[in-house]
Amino acid sequence: MFTLTGFADEIAFELSEQIDLLGKLGIRHVEFRSAWRTKVLDLSDEQLTRAKDMLDAAGITLSSVGSDIGKIFITDPFEDHLARAAHAVEVAKFFGSPYIRMFSFFIPEGDDPDIHRDEVMARTREFVTLAEAGGVTMLHENEKDIFGDIPRRVVDLVETMGSPNYRAIFDPANYVQCGVKPYDEAYDEVRPYTDYIHIKDARFADNSVVPAGEGDGQVREVLRALRVDGYRGFLSIEPHLGEFDAFGGLCGPDLWTTAYNALTGILRDEGITWN
Repeated sequence: MFTLTGFADEIAFELSEQIDLLGKLGIRHVEFRSAWRTKVLDLSDEQLTRAKDMLDAAGITLSSVGSDIGKIFITDPFEDHLARAAHAVEVAKFFGSPYIRMFSFFIPEGDDPDIHRDEVMARTREFVTLAEAGGVTMLHENEKDIFGDIPRRVVDLVETMGSPNYRAIFDPANYVQCGVKPYDEAYDEVRPYTDYIHIKDARFADNSVVPAGEGDGQVREVLRALRVDGYRGFLSIEPHLGEFDAFGGLCGPDLWTTAYNALTGILRDEGITWN
C-alpha cells in the first residue's frame, strides 16, 4: 500500500484552501512547501504555529518539509544557506516530519557538473551532519540544472554520504527533462537509494509537464515496479500544471484534482491500493 501526499501550495496560496481540497480527496499528508505566499522556511514562528494548529485540527501530517535547501549555485556563498538548512531541521522537528526535501546546487551554465563534485560533496556533508544530529532524513530531489540531475550523480551523492539520513527522491518528470527515460534508464540504478516518490510526468518533445500517464515519464512502469519491490512509502503529487512561481506551480483545485485523478486512475488499473 502506498500513501498519498502532495504539494498542496499548488492548490491555493491560503492554507485553509489547501486543507479543504486535501480533505475532500481523502489525503491526510502534505509536502509542506509554502503557505500565504511564503516559503515554509521563511514563515515566522507565529505562522508556523498557526499552520501546525490548522493541519493538526484537520488530521493532516507532514510527509516532508518541501524546502529549497541546496537551491543556490554551487559558487554562491554558503554560510547563510547552511544556517537555513539548520532552520529546516528545526522546522521538521516542530512538525514531526521525518523528511526534508532538498537539492544539490545549481551548476553555472556551460560548466561540466563533475568539476564541482568536491564542493558539492563537502557542502552536502554539512547538510547531512545537521540531519543526523536532528534525527531527520534529507531527501535529494533529482532536478535539472543541479549536480544530482542524472542517475549516475544521484548514486554518487547517496553513496558518498553513506548515511541513512540522506536518501533520494525519484521524480519521473525531472528525469525526462534531463533526457533520461525514468524506468528504462534510471529506475534500476537509483531504486536502492530511493525512499520517496514525486508524481509528475513530462514530455521529451518540449519538456512540458502533464498529468501522470500522459507523458514520457513511464509513471505506470515505475509504479508497477515499486509495487513488485514492496515499496510502502509516499507518493507525492506535484502537478505543475499551472503557472509556476516562486511558491510552486499554482494550478488551482481543478487541475490539482486532475493530477490526483490521473495518479489514482493508474493505481486502480494496476490493482495498487493506497491510503
